[in-house]
Amino acid sequence: MLLLKITRDALLAPLQAVSGVVEKRHTLPILSNVLIEKAGDRLTFTATDIEIQIRTVTTAGVGDEDARITVGARKLQDILRALPDGEINLTLDERRLAVKAGRSRFQLQTLPAEDYPLLTLPEGEAVRFSVPQKTFKAQLALVAYAMAQQDIRYYLNGLLLIADGKTLTAVATDGHRLAYAENELDAAVPQKSEVILPRKTILELARQIGDTDDPVDVVLAGNQAVFRFGSVEFVTKLIDGKFPDYQRVIPRDHPGCLALSRLPLLAALQRAAILSNEKFHGVRLVLDNGMLSIISSNAEQEEAQEEIEIEYQGERLDIGFNVSYLLDVLNNVSTETIEWRFRDNNSSALVTLPGNEQFKYVVMPMRI
Repeated sequence: MLLLKITRDALLAPLQAVSGVVEKRHTLPILSNVLIEKAGDRLTFTATDIEIQIRTVTTAGVGDEDARITVGARKLQDILRALPDGEINLTLDERRLAVKAGRSRFQLQTLPAEDYPLLTLPEGEAVRFSVPQKTFKAQLALVAYAMAQQDIRYYLNGLLLIADGKTLTAVATDGHRLAYAENELDAAVPQKSEVILPRKTILELARQIGDTDDPVDVVLAGNQAVFRFGSVEFVTKLIDGKFPDYQRVIPRDHPGCLALSRLPLLAALQRAAILSNEKFHGVRLVLDNGMLSIISSNAEQEEAQEEIEIEYQGERLDIGFNVSYLLDVLNNVSTETIEWRFRDNNSSALVTLPGNEQFKYVVMPMRI
């Protein structure tokens, strides 16, 4: 049975949009598959890892009958990438999918579509709001790097999203640093909602969302969140846990404030990081009259020192930081200048942007 006659790119694009959630290692063989559904002129692709589900709809090519099949997502994607541009025929013969293009022929094993584990969409009361894709993408980029990775405190392996009135707030922390960013919504939500989105969800959303003014429609209900943008429907389970009180972490009374040019500081830290300790990645920031010194050393007794002229007159400050945490924030903000707020050698540092109260980054000091 001729399932579909379609161009390579028309098939590859939606497949790539959903296959990012497919795990290389899985407990159920069918989780390595993508569900392909043809109904009239609609072609739907769905992929899931049981925690996250992505679905996208496109216009089908020419085909004889409607059908539902599941086939290996990675294998089909690799085949399509390797084929030249042009027309592709998909033929279903019993439980095998034949992919034909020019003189190339591939036979792929399928599994029953009725066995595919789909997430049910949330029902009942829900908090709904919309935000421009590029605004949401930029907000995620400002905080996502601060999420923990495989922390035993599972609630840190994700991002806190708060919709309250007309404010959308995103917070991430790994216990050593914290990033906070907020945006204004066009319309106020009827009730405050706080959810923790898993790390994988955030990384996949950041990959999928475009730099466009088109909206992301968000639904928060029960233990799930749904994001709809373009032709994509993204469903994710939430992390059930208590996120730390981030308001207590953000310093309110740091008396010192230093304006620094971002790119020169970024370059100096990158050079100093070369000779930092491979395990702790520590650098010392030494503030003295008119000068910021960045010093690193390692177990081989090697040392690097960078000096940046600054406008500072005050007590000498010598404080250590994980250089990776400093590089992360400097790489993910885009302003020419950042503000470094400080108190003493043992207090956290607060990085802000000039004239911008919507972004804050806190990094704890380390002993070096």
